[in-house]
Amino acid sequence: MKSSELRQSFLSFFESKQHQIVESSSLIPGNDPTLLFTNAGMVQFKDVFLGEDIRPYKRATTAQRCVRAGGKHNDLENVGYTARHHTFFEMLGNFSFGDYFKKEAIAYAWEFLTEILKLPKDKLLVTVYAEDDDAFDIWHKNIGLPAEKIIRIGDNKGGRYQSDNFWAMGDTGPCGPCTEVFYDHGEHIWGGPPGSPEEDGDRFIEIWNVVFMQFNRSADGTMAPLPKPSVDTGMGLERIAAILQGVHSNYEIDLFQNLIAASAKAVGTSDLSSQSLRVIADHIRSCSFMIVDGVVPSNEGRGYVLRRIIRRAVRHGNKLGQKGTFFYTLVDALDIEMGEAYPELRKLKDRVASILLKEEEQFAKTLDQGMKILEEAIANLGDKTVIPGDIIFKLYDTFGFPYDLTQDVARESGLEMDVAGFDEAMEAQRNRARSASNFAMDMSGGVRIESITNFTGYDHLEGACEVEMILVDGNAVEAIEAGQSAVVVLKSTPFYGESGGQVGDQGWLRGAGAFKVTNTTKQGKAHLHHGELKEGRLAVGDEVTGQVDRSLRMATTLNHSATHLMHEALRRVLGDHVMQKGSLVDSERLRFDFSHFEGVTAAEIEQIEDMVNEQVRLNRPVETEIMDIEAAKAKGAMALFGEKYDSQVRVLTMGADYSIELCGGTHVKRTGDIGLFKILFENGIAAGVRRIEAVTGKAAIDATRQTEAALNNIASLVKGNKDSALDKVVALNDHARALQKELDVLKGKMAALAGADLASQAVDINGGKLLVAQVEVSDPKALRDLLDELKSKLESAVVLLAAVNDGKVSLIAGVTKELTKQIKAGDLIKMVAPFVDGKGGGRPDMAQAGGNNPAGLAEALAAVPDWVAERV
Repeated sequence: MKSSELRQSFLSFFESKQHQIVESSSLIPGNDPTLLFTNAGMVQFKDVFLGEDIRPYKRATTAQRCVRAGGKHNDLENVGYTARHHTFFEMLGNFSFGDYFKKEAIAYAWEFLTEILKLPKDKLLVTVYAEDDDAFDIWHKNIGLPAEKIIRIGDNKGGRYQSDNFWAMGDTGPCGPCTEVFYDHGEHIWGGPPGSPEEDGDRFIEIWNVVFMQFNRSADGTMAPLPKPSVDTGMGLERIAAILQGVHSNYEIDLFQNLIAASAKAVGTSDLSSQSLRVIADHIRSCSFMIVDGVVPSNEGRGYVLRRIIRRAVRHGNKLGQKGTFFYTLVDALDIEMGEAYPELRKLKDRVASILLKEEEQFAKTLDQGMKILEEAIANLGDKTVIPGDIIFKLYDTFGFPYDLTQDVARESGLEMDVAGFDEAMEAQRNRARSASNFAMDMSGGVRIESITNFTGYDHLEGACEVEMILVDGNAVEAIEAGQSAVVVLKSTPFYGESGGQVGDQGWLRGAGAFKVTNTTKQGKAHLHHGELKEGRLAVGDEVTGQVDRSLRMATTLNHSATHLMHEALRRVLGDHVMQKGSLVDSERLRFDFSHFEGVTAAEIEQIEDMVNEQVRLNRPVETEIMDIEAAKAKGAMALFGEKYDSQVRVLTMGADYSIELCGGTHVKRTGDIGLFKILFENGIAAGVRRIEAVTGKAAIDATRQTEAALNNIASLVKGNKDSALDKVVALNDHARALQKELDVLKGKMAALAGADLASQAVDINGGKLLVAQVEVSDPKALRDLLDELKSKLESAVVLLAAVNDGKVSLIAGVTKELTKQIKAGDLIKMVAPFVDGKGGGRPDMAQAGGNNPAGLAEALAAVPDWVAERV
């Protein structure tokens, strides 16, 4: 049975058992910010199991794409070296939300395995939690499995309910025993059954885990029965496919064999058994689907994991002799294998390939440089067998050479790594980063605030409020006096609390006292009003009038609404791979970070501006609706990956369905209220992440006037007007280039003259020439030209030149080709640079350095002849 047929067979079987087929969720967990990636089928149903989300179905089945390559669940270092480890895999699962339980779940599993897939019953055995007599009896009495094939697994992980067969969602919350189905590959494979000393062998392989969530564990360890026990199962597609196709390794199944063949063709090798081909075939799956789900290569978080995996794949291609780009070409092969099951891959495959190609090209330089440094470090180990931690860290931190690549090279070279030394260097870096950071003060002092503030600020900027709590330095107090800073919590408020990228409101709380609100934040569902009591007294229980600063709120609102219009324009102009990566909306401007792999062109900026301003001119109504999350998605509302939403959400529709997003911020009534939209600049802030800053309303008008004033000033300087300024600036620029060319020619002639004079100062050393001189040259290019002139005239020589300008020393060394075996320019520079408090390096034939101590130059130059004489 092909992998694609197995996937469909599983889903169809459970559909016949009244399960709702639910599409695979994104690899970016939408309801669990604690997870780096979706790593199991139950992740998208976590809130359902917790009772925080109610679905229209009680039974579900999925083929969920999963990644285990970062954070707690990280299989990256094992991929390619074992039969069953992957960065990406598909988890087949069936779920019951308070509907059926153990009897039905076990029966479904057995029926699918033995009747649909027709696995031999004598090849199967199961484990149950030692105390789960119900599961044991169902397997033995209902299914008919012999008792010796039902293995009880006790608390084998060091504590009560700490067992391979007891599953928990966390330290507290839903949990329960599980039963696992194992397949026996036969006596010719080493290994023992689960629970035995040889259980880590490959003979008995777990293929299906059925979890029975029947308890709720409290903080004190009490296990209370759940009112509606549930079922969560998972079966790895790749593992069961290997069994059905009669192979032992997952990499031998049809899906992987086709990807391995495509990988071999891409790198130009015929050795299909290569472990490196396994790595490449595995990694194209995880990388492609990460990009499909909005991850782009970067230096942090999910983007860094993606970058690591891409670079690991490229390095293995490099090992097989492929020095050019190749990884991106495998997206087509992946589409053939998985595009039908996952149409989002087919839709975005060109975009995926483009991002992979750019990352490959960028990594080519890093790989070449990093490998040279690592190979040199290994060569210098001598009899030692451990790569020093500082070398590993330097490769990682300075050159962007991933830790796991160094680990791969070490393993292939039979070497160990100084992990402790690397960790120490990494921790020192983190400490430096922490000490250099500034953190905003948390005036709540860590106090947990359970209040729920009624927000009235969508429709009113002023209203009566009652003081519920006052915090000073994190401590609850009954009252404050004039001059005291505090955080005030109100039962209801018109002040918007900072969230969703929109800053918090400012204003006044007026009553017996006058409290100036300088910022409003949120903790849970409470709004915290930060500020200072300017006069009078304020106490818990007081009635006050909340007055939001109207001008600041309105300016912020214009910018927030424009952000939504711009987001949609970006997706329409650049592509629907654009995803929000961060935003900041205040009264002065809007800042929007988004995923995109290249700079936005001037023409695209103009198109985006035009699209937003068209919506402004149409002056269409802006509508908000409260609806359940599933209805919002059905309407087409855009949600942010990684954000957690309540079951009831606020849907913002702008411009007659032009933009539909989930948003809790404040907005204009009609798009025309924005007035004018103007982009100030666009730039890159990280690999694959761009940033746009823009303004609206009066700020946009002011920005336009400033541009016009700057143009007028330029026109005046070039003695023209606004219409002729561009032509005159172009003419001036052309003239400047012509003058620069003339200057370069003159400098070349001067270098030749100086070179002729200096060449005569060279001295003979052991059959070669040596020239050491301080010269009056201020331009770095002129210094290099002079060096080249001297090497040409002297033919076989070592040359060291020095120049001092503005208290800085410039050193440049050159060695003619026939002498580079005896003397390397880089070594010469490394010897003299410390005399002038400098450092540098370069190639064997040319090297440079800079220094800050001109006083040491004479001593530096004097040291050269003896140093050279020892080596020639």
